[in-house]
Amino acid sequence: MNLEVLAALASDPIRLLVNLGDIIIVSYVCYRLLLLIRGTRAEQLLKGLIILLGFSAVSRWMGFSAVNWLINKVWTGIFIALPVVFQPELRRALEQLGRGSFFSHRMMDRTPDIERHVEEVITAVEELSRFRIGALIVWRRETGIDDYSEIGIDVDAAISSELLINIFTPNTPLHDGAVIISQGRIRRAGAFLPLSDNPNLEKNLGTRHRAAVGISEVSDALAIVVSEETGGLALAREGTLTRGLDSRALKAILLQELRDQYSRKQIIWRKREDKHE
Repeated sequence: MNLEVLAALASDPIRLLVNLGDIIIVSYVCYRLLLLIRGTRAEQLLKGLIILLGFSAVSRWMGFSAVNWLINKVWTGIFIALPVVFQPELRRALEQLGRGSFFSHRMMDRTPDIERHVEEVITAVEELSRFRIGALIVWRRETGIDDYSEIGIDVDAAISSELLINIFTPNTPLHDGAVIISQGRIRRAGAFLPLSDNPNLEKNLGTRHRAAVGISEVSDALAIVVSEETGGLALAREGTLTRGLDSRALKAILLQELRDQYSRKQIIWRKREDKHE
């Protein structure tokens, strides 16, 4: 930006404020997009694109005509492949935008009896952890995950620690899959979820942990994992796996996440009621 442009902007403060607002909005959107791909394979792909861009600039500056021709062909293929390669991240961004959470970390929920439901789940995972019984419990929120749990068995039962323990007891028909909790009820059991192929995940993670991260990458669900090997507790949310939790810390996180979303939902309901009145 040269001195003449700066002088023109200084003489027109309204135009200056509009430009500043424009820059701030674009910067924030870029920041949110970077947060969206942080810790996913898209992060590594983005680094590769930056390196390729730098190599392209250097080859053009050096006058390598053959290399520039090759790089231009590569860029053409990349632009065609980008929607396919970044499909999971694009889907997450559009889903967050659709449910109004792209500009906020808070989600929405429709479960009024949050504390009682969380207490039942925590009681179950404590018992499962004590006996080192593997478990995967997915708490559905706004994003629908029916297309990832079609193989599961319909349950539609009230949330209870006894039922959850019974489902994951070894040598029972449903103990290998995931339990889906939605709108205050256990909807499905024995569900099979997409596995994450994030290269940044630890190599020693088992199928349950990768499935937990996988479902949190494509939705806003919370996925609770009980390790069969160690009895340790973990929570996956927004593509990130938090391990080494105890039952108290897990309960605090669940309550915080679900209370925030329910409070947000209540505010939306009140605003709709006010409009109707």
